Amino acid sequence: MKAKLISRALVAVSLCVGSIVHAQDPLPSWNDTSPKKAIIAFVEQVTKEGSPDFVKPEERIATFDNDGTLWAEKPIYFQFQFAIDRVKALAPQHPEWKEQKPFNYILTGNMKALLADGKSMMALMAVSHSGMTTDEFEKIVKEWLHTAKHPKTGRLYTQMVYQPMLELLTYLRANNFKTFIVSGGGVEFMRCFAEETYGIPPEQVVGSSSKMKYEIRDGKPLLLRLPEVQFIDDKQGKPIGIEIFIGRRPIAAFGNSDGDQQMLEWTMGGSGARFVFIVHHDDAEREWAYDRKSDVGRLDKAWDEALAKGWKVVSMKDDWKRIFPWQKSVANVSPTPASAP
Repeated sequence: MKAKLISRALVAVSLCVGSIVHAQDPLPSWNDTSPKKAIIAFVEQVTKEGSPDFVKPEERIATFDNDGTLWAEKPIYFQFQFAIDRVKALAPQHPEWKEQKPFNYILTGNMKALLADGKSMMALMAVSHSGMTTDEFEKIVKEWLHTAKHPKTGRLYTQMVYQPMLELLTYLRANNFKTFIVSGGGVEFMRCFAEETYGIPPEQVVGSSSKMKYEIRDGKPLLLRLPEVQFIDDKQGKPIGIEIFIGRRPIAAFGNSDGDQQMLEWTMGGSGARFVFIVHHDDAEREWAYDRKSDVGRLDKAWDEALAKGWKVVSMKDDWKRIFPWQKSVANVSPTPASAP
């Protein structure tokens, strides 16, 4: 309880800080390029009373993808890495896994075969995320998040967040937007860190989910996670998830891959002022450079649509002074426009 109160107090402080930043520079880790100017112009457009595009605070909904939009997603999705680590931890109890796919890929270190197996992720999620109560799952995830390190940077996974996007979240909330995560990742997994990391409470996280079962054990009610998929919040599933769990169409949405395309389309399909952008991973020095042919976070069809419809494409290389909170800021004085290769 004490930890939750401290967390909420920190979020409240960040909102106050966001208001102060707004008076100076609301997005200090962004270069003064087109995306930053467009974000500020949009926020001013929809929050200025008397403006023809004024939006009431209760309708200021902004949705964010998580993997590749709010935090990194290379070399593999972080929740996938969690599943792999869980399989390794459970392997002594399952000697049969040495001969079963995709578990034998993990136990022999054959990551290439694992990633090439299209069904491997769902199989691993089913085994590593089920057979426990929701409280047990939350405890395991939080322990992993506080100990597991990213293979490239050696940082905790919760430190692999994008500083410019943290600033955007704070800026929007300082202007009475309600910010939601709408991601293909597991909703219970993301809720373990979303409030502390992003200032987004559990009830504002929409994601994929597994089926559950209500039971009474030793006189106590509990929810048991089952190895079956309830809902996949990706691609066409994102607008559906937004309608079911939020109940309002966003006026702003942010993503980075083809998995976000339908959410961006759904947002832009509404009336009044609308704003979307796609984060383009094009900085191999400070992060990674990938798009059309990537196995993780592929940006292909959504990029084509963005260019065709005039959606903003945010270049990590040109539009962000720094990517991660622990990096030094480097201003780019001569940015190049994002374009398809």
